[in-house]
Amino acid sequence: MPLIQRGDHDTRQIDWPSVSLVLVCRNEVSHITDAIHSLLAQDYPEDKTEILVCDGMSDDGTRDEVGTLSEQHAPLRLVDNPGLTVPHAMNAGIRAARHEVIVRIDAHSRYAEDYVRQCVTALIESGADVVGGPWCAVGDGRVSRAVAAAFHSRFGMGGGRSHDTEYEGSVDTVYLGCWRRETLECLGLFDEGLTRNQDDELNLRVRRQGGTIYQTPRIKSVYTPRNSLRQLFRQYYQYGFWKVRVIQKHRLPASFRHLVPALFVVALALGALAVLFVGRTLLPIYLGGLGLYVVTNLGASLLAGAGESVSTRVLLPAVFGVFHVGYGTGFLAGVLHFVVLRRTSGDAGTHADGLSR
Repeated sequence: MPLIQRGDHDTRQIDWPSVSLVLVCRNEVSHITDAIHSLLAQDYPEDKTEILVCDGMSDDGTRDEVGTLSEQHAPLRLVDNPGLTVPHAMNAGIRAARHEVIVRIDAHSRYAEDYVRQCVTALIESGADVVGGPWCAVGDGRVSRAVAAAFHSRFGMGGGRSHDTEYEGSVDTVYLGCWRRETLECLGLFDEGLTRNQDDELNLRVRRQGGTIYQTPRIKSVYTPRNSLRQLFRQYYQYGFWKVRVIQKHRLPASFRHLVPALFVVALALGALAVLFVGRTLLPIYLGGLGLYVVTNLGASLLAGAGESVSTRVLLPAVFGVFHVGYGTGFLAGVLHFVVLRRTSGDAGTHADGLSR
């Protein structure tokens, strides 16, 4: 049964509910204006919409830009997020929100003019507790375009449905999200101990309490990936690191697709050590295994890069490698931190930065 019981609705006769758009950001001066303008251009009734920019104490001019825009547009408000991370920002926004429906917004995405209306329509028509659209990436910059090309590849992402731009139906988790406020309050809001994967963990609680999550391609947005391999590595390292904490918190068996990158990193390290300390007779075996990965990587890169520029295609093998090694290394670091050393989320230190996706 869903978390909250609802009756049937006819959207043709609906009295549209009021909506709070919660935009989380920190030091996003190069993205924030476009993100806000795409929200101001929504076709949803303006008198039933507010935009809350939950800022993690930016020092790059983001706050000044939001302040200027808020003077020009009444629905826009700045909310301080001294906790800095995404779950702190979302919870601050939810608590400050005045309306009955909450829509999560990310500064690295742009939104179709009917994004909010489609979110609310899906929420009503599906009867689900959480709705959202597919995670669709479009690059802006050489590295960013390569990341976007790899983003929907099964080799890069393990086949998660949130990356399938055509899929409609029930899912385990969904990009960003739209909820009734009472649903979030029933769940206890976001876990502020999770710098990353807090949305997956919230959706896990939804499912464990009998709720449902629904994805529809009618909800359209475009995500702009990182334009730096170093930043991309750090992003996926953190995804892997905090996935361990989610698994530990809920005492879940790790999905095989979450273990594969970690096993790959372990194989690379143990193979190199074996060659170094046991003998060079193992080198052909090690190189054979590594060669198999390289060939698979190149094949996936050719498929993902079809129709892309040469400059994008040549970066794809490195992007796939960063996905796998970054996530795998982070997962192993999470096992060491949370399982072996039994440390807490508060001790995570450098594993705890980052606010946008």
